[in-house]
Amino acid sequence: MTLAERIADYAANLKFEQLDAATVHEVKRRLLDSLACACGAYRSPTVQAGRNVAARVTAEPGAHFLGGTRPSSPELAAFVNGVLFRYLDYNDTYLSLEPAHPSDNFAAVLAAAEVAGCGGPDVITAAVIAYEIQCRLCDAASIRARGWDHVTYGAFSTSAAAGRLLGLDAAKIAQALNLAGTPNVTLRQTRAGELSEWKGCAFANASRNGVFAALLAAEGLTGPSPIFEGEMGFWKQVSGEFALEKLAGVRSDRLQPVEGPAEAGHYEPLDDFMIKRTSIKYWPAEYHSQSAIHAALELRKQIPDVAQIDRIDIASFDAAVDIIGKDPEKWRPKTRETADHSLPYCTAVALVDGDVTLDSFSDERLNDESLLELVSRITIHRDAGLTARYPRGIPNRITVTLKDGTQFTEENEFPRGHDRNPMDDLEVEQKFRRLATGLLDEQTQSLVVKQCWELETLTGCGELLGLFPAA
Repeated sequence: MTLAERIADYAANLKFEQLDAATVHEVKRRLLDSLACACGAYRSPTVQAGRNVAARVTAEPGAHFLGGTRPSSPELAAFVNGVLFRYLDYNDTYLSLEPAHPSDNFAAVLAAAEVAGCGGPDVITAAVIAYEIQCRLCDAASIRARGWDHVTYGAFSTSAAAGRLLGLDAAKIAQALNLAGTPNVTLRQTRAGELSEWKGCAFANASRNGVFAALLAAEGLTGPSPIFEGEMGFWKQVSGEFALEKLAGVRSDRLQPVEGPAEAGHYEPLDDFMIKRTSIKYWPAEYHSQSAIHAALELRKQIPDVAQIDRIDIASFDAAVDIIGKDPEKWRPKTRETADHSLPYCTAVALVDGDVTLDSFSDERLNDESLLELVSRITIHRDAGLTARYPRGIPNRITVTLKDGTQFTEENEFPRGHDRNPMDDLEVEQKFRRLATGLLDEQTQSLVVKQCWELETLTGCGELLGLFPAA
């Protein structure tokens, strides 16, 4: 079996009944968290640009996007919802050789589920499949190191999940993987230097392409193969060769059905599902900065007056420095996309404001010269000891020196929301209600929360998406 065939076999055959209660519950938490992020991004111009394009298209069957007044094509609905989930950089994270935001996959899952008329159990199963595929690929190889963006892996996870929801067999899901993986390789320039609005759209585009590939495969279209092992395939051109770890719920790394009396296609859980290893964000900033924000807020309690700060040194790990702590633009960000991907800016604003919120990235704050002056006094250096502790943790150590020479040091490795320091259900619900205030009344907020916690009882996705107002 080729790797695409193995992944497709898994996607076609994993069953809802094989998911343990904790895994199902984590899907509900991630969906509620994604909808929280969407509420916070609801009125953004970036999202509205996507809505304007999607609103020009009608389809039968179609899929809803949040803020729209009628269904659009499923791939465009996936794009708009994907931007909503990702725009604030507030959705969940998985850390490995390649970091990722696997809740991005919900956009494709919801669109394909609505078109196919699938209910809650199918949505949950497809989400688990998407998380499993994307996170295992992130474990297998870093493509960032070779100049490609992490959303490239999303073409595979979204096409497999969408194919499952559309009722494709393993052979057609394999073709969906071939069709999605060939044309959808994304440049890492997406997240380099001064970041643009496209940063929040990149995985949404992977979702759009993944749904489109699954729809084409459903019509019998074939794609270039073998997509991974081929002479000019993914391994040769993008990632380098890797061995994919076995996916949760399978008997062996060949992803073969259980032998013996079990029905064909039944998978025996031998490993935990990857969704449990992902982390929900407590603050709306790039994930590697979360521990620095945590440490900065602890330091703020100790420092008598932040105006007396002379300099700040941040000892960090390689991934954080490479992604959010080396480009000169990070010391004077001009866009919210650059600011929420700036280790020095996020640290400084936490020290000054005592919190990091959506307002921390407003134009007013980005142009506050007193804040930027403090940012300019931050230095970042790599610490091999901290690097050795990544990706198990995200250790940042901050030392603040006051003008009189007094020093304060604080280190954090597992900020709130990390899978080793997880937010509880109430905190996730509070995050949703906080971001939904002003968009949804309290009664509607409670209904959204209820439907997420009871996701397995939903008969269709339109029921949930229809609770959100036109933009």
